[in-house]
Amino acid sequence: MTDFSNQQGVSLQVRGLRKSYDGHEVLKGVSFEVSPGEIFVIMGPSGSGKTVLLRHLVGLEMPDAGDILIDGQALQAPDTIARYREAMVFQSGALFDSLTVGENVGFYLAEHHLKAPGEISRIVSATLELVGLEGTQDKMPAELSGGMKKRVAIARALVVEPQLICYDEPTSELDPLSSVAIAGVIVNLNRNIHVTSLIVSHDRDLAFGIADRIAVINEGRILAIGLPNAIKCNPDPWIQRFLKATVKRYEIAREDLQPHEAPEKAQLQPAIP
Repeated sequence: MTDFSNQQGVSLQVRGLRKSYDGHEVLKGVSFEVSPGEIFVIMGPSGSGKTVLLRHLVGLEMPDAGDILIDGQALQAPDTIARYREAMVFQSGALFDSLTVGENVGFYLAEHHLKAPGEISRIVSATLELVGLEGTQDKMPAELSGGMKKRVAIARALVVEPQLICYDEPTSELDPLSSVAIAGVIVNLNRNIHVTSLIVSHDRDLAFGIADRIAVINEGRILAIGLPNAIKCNPDPWIQRFLKATVKRYEIAREDLQPHEAPEKAQLQPAIP
């Protein structure tokens, strides 16, 4: 059985990362550092560059400029790829609907013939237990709640014994109780297997609830990095608007709630038989 207790997290350094698409600069000199075993949350609104940044950190994109280092070594260097293990938990979970929970979790090991079937079964059981889903190996994804699917996705990431796990909006589309459960899984993994966790999210409750440190990103730039309480007190006007933004009935104009009527000439005509 996999001995998760022997794992050690890695450090991550991002220096001056830039990326443009069709002349539009999405990442504008992003820099930050993550310590081994840290829970580091990059928080920002939709369209701020979070997901593009994450895709660079897991090697799915190449930057136009800048460096990404794991324990001081370039991310794409052959020695780094051979020595360090990194995993990503996708926002959607990305489970295979036609495979059972156990088959989903053990897919990488089986596909690459890395372990014997019996050993894969033991690893799958161990990882599912870590995320609180013991005994679910034979269930199909369609039988699971949204929160359970997210936990299966985390278990699948664990089978490679990662030293760095990157999470893309892990509480997206979840109800409050399921979000708390996912947050608990992330914290427990950090405590029990010492993995470094990097999370991109717009979920303020998640960020302030579990992060060791938080970076705030907007329009491709890091605006602030610090302890949760320091971020809450940051005087930057945009950060304060983002943190305090709530839907208030009295701030919504009545006309915003009414459907726009089509001009008389544009109204639908009966279909011709």
